[in-house]
Amino acid sequence: MAVLVTGGARSGKSSFAEKLTMHRGKQGIYLATSHIYDEEMRERIGLHQQQRHHSGFPWETREEPYALRDCLTQLHKSGEGAVVLVDCLTLWLTNWLLYYEQESNAVQLVSDQIDELVNVVSSYSGQLILVTNEVGDGIVPEYPLGRQFRDLAGRMNQRVAEACQQVFLVTVGIPIELKSRAYMLDE
Repeated sequence: MAVLVTGGARSGKSSFAEKLTMHRGKQGIYLATSHIYDEEMRERIGLHQQQRHHSGFPWETREEPYALRDCLTQLHKSGEGAVVLVDCLTLWLTNWLLYYEQESNAVQLVSDQIDELVNVVSSYSGQLILVTNEVGDGIVPEYPLGRQFRDLAGRMNQRVAEACQQVFLVTVGIPIELKSRAYMLDE
């Protein structure tokens, strides 16, 4: 079962996703997508690692800033029984957008990465929890790269949500399951 957890900055989404992982399995594989760009980020990541270590839950952490699709494919094929937690998709998207930033077809190249990720999520048969940021509720970014990111993140989140069986929105620390409450128009 694939689950998407979304929300704004400091909404409680990562904490909820970790608790959900612990609730759904006996061990977890934490796929971290972040690069360490500065000392503040290093401290933030260290704090999260300490919190997981002290939780009493057996976590294995793997750093996957780019190769998320390949890692998930490998885990899917291996049949490992651990719950996989990806935190977070918008950092993964940032990595790819910055990687391709100088290419004339950067948006298409990043969209291709999203397509491949959605295909893996759609076929994943184990327990998979994905964290993402809801970035479209804020101001319109001033710079083209920021607008590209916002648009790609919105499209990615919609596509991943469609591939997941459950979608949670976390705001002020309160998770609400959305997919079961979605209003469906007759088509």
